[in-house]
Amino acid sequence: MIRNRKNSGTTELNDFYPIRPECIADVPATRFKPRSGKTLSSRRWHAAFDGEGHLDIAKVLRRIQRGGVHPSIKGVVWEFLLGCYDPNSTFDERNELMQRRRGQYDMWKAECQKFVPTIGSGKFLTTPLIGEDGQPTDPSLVNLTTSDQKVIQWMQLLHQIGLDVVRTDRALVFYEDEANQAKLWDVLSIYAWMDNDIGYVQGMNDICSPLVILIENEADCYWCFDRAMRRMRENFRCTASSMGVQTQLGTLSQIMKTVDPKLHHHLEDLDGGEYLFAFRMLMVLFRREFSFADTLYLWELILRHNIDCFQLMWGMEYNPNIFAKYEDPDGAKTKPVTAAVNNKVLKQYGKFERNTLKTGHTDESNPLAIFLVASVLETKNKRILTEAKGVDDVVKILSDITSSLDAKKACTEALKIQKKYLKTKQAAA
Repeated sequence: MIRNRKNSGTTELNDFYPIRPECIADVPATRFKPRSGKTLSSRRWHAAFDGEGHLDIAKVLRRIQRGGVHPSIKGVVWEFLLGCYDPNSTFDERNELMQRRRGQYDMWKAECQKFVPTIGSGKFLTTPLIGEDGQPTDPSLVNLTTSDQKVIQWMQLLHQIGLDVVRTDRALVFYEDEANQAKLWDVLSIYAWMDNDIGYVQGMNDICSPLVILIENEADCYWCFDRAMRRMRENFRCTASSMGVQTQLGTLSQIMKTVDPKLHHHLEDLDGGEYLFAFRMLMVLFRREFSFADTLYLWELILRHNIDCFQLMWGMEYNPNIFAKYEDPDGAKTKPVTAAVNNKVLKQYGKFERNTLKTGHTDESNPLAIFLVASVLETKNKRILTEAKGVDDVVKILSDITSSLDAKKACTEALKIQKKYLKTKQAAA
């Protein structure tokens, strides 16, 4: 649970995300620190709502652009940025929606408990429930007879989720408590139950874990994760012939070919032109390349043109139509925004999204994460060109970034690369 604290530039992030003493030496140093007067504080956040509860999202984004989100309010801010709540809604409307969603989650959880009583018990499983012969392996499930393939396939996933839970953010004190691990297992298990298409794939635990830590109520955490997965779920779609991030890797290849043809051709000569070495970065959004706190910072922050001005990664991609799109399965009723819209409307969008709209390109297959990977490659340009004699060398060079990569510089470069790439595409159109 995240406790409220004063927003001070001297606040230690370890107060919010404490690390187990025996793991401190193995955890990368954290660069980001909340900055008084720049970081979105609890006071600024609450001041952005009017008496009825309407949120001035433009004001919030401007504050976030300056210094990110203070740890004490990350959870509630992310709920808006991910599209859980409409900024134009009132306090009462959001409370009604929250209660309805919690009730829906409880119903789904009860459905799952009928098959696996461990769900919701504060415990979790790491051993298979269903053997290779399709029969239950747990004595408590011997009376379970079902030919429902959805149930069988879902139950076969649960032990893998449990094994991944044990490995998730092991350095954090938060996960020393089995109840917190069980909360992560419950959310992922119920999501897998509801997602009939993809279910659960390793790596989803890395995306869900920060939400479990930041959002106390399990149902609210589930809905936040659901919204995050609506943006990212295609990353996890894998078939016998393709990977979920293959489209993004192809886009990364095109971006690098455009902005740095020399590096791109060198990678092609090394048989790295498919950019498979960037698979993990895109799959779980740099969760393995940064400390926990800096990962949150990276997800939130992207440098604007001014080195002292920050912007949320998700805030950068923020689109005011996102809530309507999520709530209306048939699509939002609002018209798509084009470059012709006025500046007042554009201010409701994040900067990355504004840059895209201004050029007339609205291809959702070009998320900011791809440009961030491109920026990392650019920071290692010289080493790759001079030292890499094969793809394994590229992997080794990139694996060295854990303790040296500066998130601020990487995000600054990502924004520059995006502008250059969009300008080139626009000129070629």
